[in-house]
Amino acid sequence: MALAKIENSEDFKALIEETKKMKGYKEPVGFGIARVDRGQKNTEKILQATYPVINWNENFGSAAVFVAALKESGIYADFSGDEYIAPVSADFIKHAMHIFAPYIDEAFGDAHKNVQVIKYLNELFASEMVDATSYKIVFLYADAPAQSVETVYLKLYALSLAKVPLRGVNLNGAFGILENVAWSGNMPIELAWLRDNEISLKLDGMYPEISSVDKFPRFLQHIIPADNTRILESSKVRMGAQLHAGTTVMPGASYINFNAGTTGPVMVEGRISSSAIVGSGSDVGGGASILGVLSGTDGNPISIGENTLLGANSVTGVPLGDGCIVDAGVSILEGTKVTISTQEFNKIKEANPSWTSPDTDVFKAGALASLNGIHFRQDSVTGMIKAFRSTREVKLNEELH
Repeated sequence: MALAKIENSEDFKALIEETKKMKGYKEPVGFGIARVDRGQKNTEKILQATYPVINWNENFGSAAVFVAALKESGIYADFSGDEYIAPVSADFIKHAMHIFAPYIDEAFGDAHKNVQVIKYLNELFASEMVDATSYKIVFLYADAPAQSVETVYLKLYALSLAKVPLRGVNLNGAFGILENVAWSGNMPIELAWLRDNEISLKLDGMYPEISSVDKFPRFLQHIIPADNTRILESSKVRMGAQLHAGTTVMPGASYINFNAGTTGPVMVEGRISSSAIVGSGSDVGGGASILGVLSGTDGNPISIGENTLLGANSVTGVPLGDGCIVDAGVSILEGTKVTISTQEFNKIKEANPSWTSPDTDVFKAGALASLNGIHFRQDSVTGMIKAFRSTREVKLNEELH
């Protein structure tokens, strides 16, 4: 049955409400239309999914439009699973354009971005120069372990666009779903295809420049950062990282893994491993390492508080609170023995009144986790690690952030 004419916002809203009454209809956690890159050797393999717009717990009207357009195209959305993926066809686009009619002329700039996607796809498909198999519509109905490359990328986008907080989505199994590929610019290339065509490519002078071999693309291949965010080398930030505006990532030893990042302006000259979070105003010094969940923290993710300094080549394997300092070259792991004098203990206790502290002057560093205002130093004579109440204010250069 043909869709009724949609002349105004009232007609639009009525169709949305009618669609939501479909048997089993569910509002998605996330959804979007993606362009997919397929394998050069095995075209059934999806190597990458690129979303111009993702929706996360928002724009449910647009989700209903897409479901209604699928239905009119003869494709009935399946709401029974955790995710649902359908092909984008010319018929689907025609019906979506029909439903979005009251908003087509308003769709530019930041307004009605889902409508903008449909408008541009309408132009692409009208040109007859497009490969229709390159476009998918993806619905995620539960934040369960992903079952497809498309939904892994939807979640990575949600993280990198700060639609969800760090550690805020289920990424279990994601690494096993993504293909390990050669990246040439933004293009993923199957390694098997490169091997099959190595001789001809090299003799023809057409062998591609490979920037990396990885399952994850680089952050900058998919994400446009805030105006005051600086990434001086694209390889230093992986897709799925989250960088708050004002973060600076220097070249050299710096690195930010997926599901890791910053919650405010941060200077990054060291490594922020997977699931590690660094608070606003902190400084991860040159070569400093924050351990990830697979790097000796017993699976416990590390958070670094605000205005905290990790000195050059230091290692941090326990959560730190606000206003802390780890001196250059010092390693603070859960089992590291830390000595605190009575005088400094009382000062630290004053800064952390709710801390339930053991009656001792030698602590395992794990017992000091998440406390504020601690300065970790190493005695240059004895080699002992000592903790003091920090007296130094960590402050970033505002001109740089």
